[in-house]
Amino acid sequence: MTTNQKPRVLSGIQPSGSLHIGNYFGMMKHMINWQEKSDLFCFIVNLHALTTVFEAETLAKNTLDAVTDFLALGLDPEKSTFWVQGDVYQHTELTWILHNMTSMGLLERCHAYKEKVAKGLTPNHGLFAYPVLMAADIILYQANLVPVGKDQKQHVEVARDIAGSFNFTYGDTFVLPEPLIDDNVATIPGLDGQKMSKSYKNTIEIFLEKDELKKRVMSIVTDTRGVNEVKDPDNCNLFALYKLFANDEQTAVMRDRYLTPGLKYVEAKKELLEIIWNYFEPQREKRAELVKDPDTIHDIMKAGAAKARAVAEVTMEDVRRRVGLIY
Repeated sequence: MTTNQKPRVLSGIQPSGSLHIGNYFGMMKHMINWQEKSDLFCFIVNLHALTTVFEAETLAKNTLDAVTDFLALGLDPEKSTFWVQGDVYQHTELTWILHNMTSMGLLERCHAYKEKVAKGLTPNHGLFAYPVLMAADIILYQANLVPVGKDQKQHVEVARDIAGSFNFTYGDTFVLPEPLIDDNVATIPGLDGQKMSKSYKNTIEIFLEKDELKKRVMSIVTDTRGVNEVKDPDNCNLFALYKLFANDEQTAVMRDRYLTPGLKYVEAKKELLEIIWNYFEPQREKRAELVKDPDTIHDIMKAGAAKARAVAEVTMEDVRRRVGLIY
């Protein structure tokens, strides 16, 4: 990459459930910003979701919903390459080739697999080999930068290891990607204070109806300090969520209220409800228009897949030749 080229940034999101504000502030918002300053490749990783979602209708609906959410939130297919993973067959083709460059030991050391098994998820081969598909996702498009949370950094390191093994065996083929970790992106807390995650069932979805949004916000766990006690904004799930949506002035005012006796958590929750509802109002209106025209959404994704396949095929022609699949 020369100095006048934009870096190729790649990231994906799994449609294993409705997208929530943890997805938005942890990944989606940053991807939408990256489309202005990079060669952005952004995709819905429905093949990865097959490791945990076994209902066809659910996966299909979640995939379409995720596409619609991204478009409503501002991802522009004219400024990026935006597609659904399963629409580009080169992902699975490259994955099989990379399996043969990947040691069992490398996969056995991956913490995400071990953590999910420890939490009671029944393991399958797809879950175990998940990092190989993720590596294929990244190096297929010769991505320079992969924005990830600190808990996903290892997967980019695995992609570098696998790409490096391929390059050593067959010659210089793949760009070695770099993880891009934004230290300013804190872990987004869920309703119970753990990391917001669909697997923990502690999420606030982006496009909830207001009645359901109210139920979720009012159920946010807080400490037991009374009205006349000073409260700790720096160790409060409610305040952590509030400052994601509030401007600097609103955040400062709320902080002062925490540090002054008299604040009722229920009042802070009511304010959070309104600020979330207003924050996503323009996007909610745009989404309502998009769902009226599903054909247009499908056309956008067909065009995005064609754009992604064209890039992927350049890589795969070189890979097939190097490994001996062209004769």
